[in-house]
Amino acid sequence: MNSLISSDNIWVLWTFLVVWSAISILLEQKFRWASKVTGAIIALLGAIIFANLKIIPTESIVYDSVWTYVVPVAIPLLLLKADIKKVKNESGKMLGAFHVSAFGTVVGTFISAFLLSSLVPYVAEIAGMMTGSYIGGGANFVAMTNAFKTLENLTNATIVADNLVMAVYFFATMSIPSILFFKNKWGMSTEGEVSESGSSTYWTKKEISLKDIAMSLAIAFLVASLSNALSEVISGIIPTSNMLLKMANSIFGNMYLIMTTLMLIIATVFSKQLEEINGAEEIGTFLIYLFFVVLGVPASISEIVKNGAFILVFCVLAVFIHLFITLIIGKMFKFKLDELLLASNACIGGPTTAVAMAIAKGWHSLIVPTMIAGVWGYVLGNYAGIIVGNILQVII
Repeated sequence: MNSLISSDNIWVLWTFLVVWSAISILLEQKFRWASKVTGAIIALLGAIIFANLKIIPTESIVYDSVWTYVVPVAIPLLLLKADIKKVKNESGKMLGAFHVSAFGTVVGTFISAFLLSSLVPYVAEIAGMMTGSYIGGGANFVAMTNAFKTLENLTNATIVADNLVMAVYFFATMSIPSILFFKNKWGMSTEGEVSESGSSTYWTKKEISLKDIAMSLAIAFLVASLSNALSEVISGIIPTSNMLLKMANSIFGNMYLIMTTLMLIIATVFSKQLEEINGAEEIGTFLIYLFFVVLGVPASISEIVKNGAFILVFCVLAVFIHLFITLIIGKMFKFKLDELLLASNACIGGPTTAVAMAIAKGWHSLIVPTMIAGVWGYVLGNYAGIIVGNILQVII
């Protein structure tokens, strides 16, 4: 497909990714409407619009570089302070709400896969991808796409469907707290706490040194590189002669599972030293914004018409079941509405969109617990996605 910017115009495409990511962040921090939508969704939707207007190409080695190198570096940066003891001690009830929401995702993808197994090709693989994506967000979608290696047209159709559903979902979860029925039935843990502060309050200036940047990137690159090497070694050792061994190969040889596990160990063992490093979260988040732009680029609306109508139904059904279970089971365990909606948002969109929601709604006491729970989703989602996908490959 011809576009105004050609696929081999490397400098201009990199400029587009960086500039549009920066604009998305700027809009989120300056305008109230943008903070409600979240910068991540602005980045994603903008890319869809530019691609469908044929301003930018839908394929390029620039996008491949983001998937192959940028995201594997971003994940260790975001996990740099994911000390497992901190996750347990500081997340409060948020971690419990997150696990309820993650359970809702697993149930939702299983039910959707069984109901649509005759209508959606490679439904087991898509269910695995969406399980990972809906327990930790877009970064996990990359890991699952690489793990299950579905056909490109199906992957693109799934991206479009996922993006459309996420956009509607985020608007819905931002609106639910304003509905009296939900507020009265579930209650709010942040009652009376609401303020007008925007995302700029959270992403405030902080002291950062050249050493902080150097150490953050050095650790991230080392972990990503080592994980890639270990993935190749383990995948070569474990045979794939039967379904059980194939599942073990897929789980233990997955680069992203190795990466998240390795980084979790490092963050816990060296928590005191890593706590002194500033800037890793900011750098990692900006790199994920680049990914959000790239995620929307191949989302051709024509693809969903040709290949993804039932994939869209799959995503809608999975997210609806996820939210229903989150609210119902969450109420049984006496979680409040704001806690459950943030946990759900952290599952579906990851910590970036969930924190943006907490900031936009003025739920400041839940910002840090939400970030911690969302980062935990990077770990939990990858494991859940691989396991769900492999189980469904056997039973469907």
